[in-house]
Amino acid sequence: MDEAQLESVVGMALEEAKRAGATGAEAVVSVDSGLAVTVRLGEVETLEYHRDKGLGLTLYFGQRKGNASTADFRPEAVREAVAAAAAIARYTAEDPYAGLADAARMASDFPDLDLDHPWALEPEAAVELAKRCEDAARGADARIKNSEGASVNTSRGTMVYGNSHGFIGGYTGTRHSLSCSVVAEQDGGMQRDYWYTASRNPSLLEGAEDVGRETARRTVRRLGARKLSTRQVPVIFESDLARGLIGHFVGAIRGGALYRKASFLVDHAGQPVFPAFMQIDEQPHLPGALGSAPFDGEGVATAPRDLVCDGVLQGYVLDSYSARRLGLETTGNAGGVHNLTVQPGAHDLAGLVREMDTGLLVTELIGHGINMVTGDYSRGAAGFWVENGELCYPVEEITIAGNLKEMFAGIAAVGNDVDARGNIRTGSILLDRMTVAGE
Repeated sequence: MDEAQLESVVGMALEEAKRAGATGAEAVVSVDSGLAVTVRLGEVETLEYHRDKGLGLTLYFGQRKGNASTADFRPEAVREAVAAAAAIARYTAEDPYAGLADAARMASDFPDLDLDHPWALEPEAAVELAKRCEDAARGADARIKNSEGASVNTSRGTMVYGNSHGFIGGYTGTRHSLSCSVVAEQDGGMQRDYWYTASRNPSLLEGAEDVGRETARRTVRRLGARKLSTRQVPVIFESDLARGLIGHFVGAIRGGALYRKASFLVDHAGQPVFPAFMQIDEQPHLPGALGSAPFDGEGVATAPRDLVCDGVLQGYVLDSYSARRLGLETTGNAGGVHNLTVQPGAHDLAGLVREMDTGLLVTELIGHGINMVTGDYSRGAAGFWVENGELCYPVEEITIAGNLKEMFAGIAAVGNDVDARGNIRTGSILLDRMTVAGE
């Protein structure tokens, strides 16, 4: 179904909601299709096509609301979904903060964000691509003895959102990826690692052999890992892990956590959270980026904004409901952030390692020991011990611990090795000090 057909489904749902007596309504419809192939040890392990669709409805009767969904777009099925949402609303308590986002905030401009790059990939070609990737990894080093496989994924989806303000809008986007994971052995020890590439545009993916060789390099370098004694040292989060670190910051300034008083950054707007050199902004209209969108999940127009200026928190990440709970305005973040970008520094990862001189480079994190109320942070880790600005040896079975508030304030540098494979974009991050617990 194309965007125009989906708009007609949304329009039908909103009309049915009006007939049911709803004082407000919103509907989102989506279709998604794609291909996923996994090859392991040269043999096809999975080959799957998927085609999904769905309609989600929210009806408001004053301050009461009800939700319902269906995967059937026939008129009678849509009417049944509307009736179900209306019935649910009758049994819910009134919520003074419930309702659509303000009509004045609805998007009216829909820029071409270059999100749609279909990949006419036949199954045979996908299998061949995965085989080339895995073969490159397995052939890169004799110590690679096993494989967890190589995967190729391609998908294309269209989303249309509309509400009773008269807003209706949609867009189509693609996402393609290639990944690989292998196992290396040496002196009775085994290590695994992986690598992947992802983009909306298949022509911007790393080559299959490049992904395979990088997978092999990352795996083999972990062989001979040692443990560390407990100490306090500087720590570098490699860029893909640094995205998670910044993700904890985003989680702490989300409206839901703030109005529940379940964040260590409650009431911190206007206060320093990071060092003065830190700048973080949101760039929702970056052409071709994985986090780009012309409007959020409530139809509110997205726009570039500064979230952290000179280390000072400028605002929060809010949808209309959490904004009302906090007495603020929505920031256009229903559904999440859009290309949240940490401005990079001057050094690549090797330069950060030299700047750190002695400390720990973290390349893998294990577990989820994070308390968002207090900011306490403790996770299993693996990586490399660094001395004199050079990687000395791999380490494993260690725990890194600190407090996120102190960790953010203690960021010493951000690398220019930006990982852009998601809706948070950052380079590697050097922290001045964390506790490393080992033997």
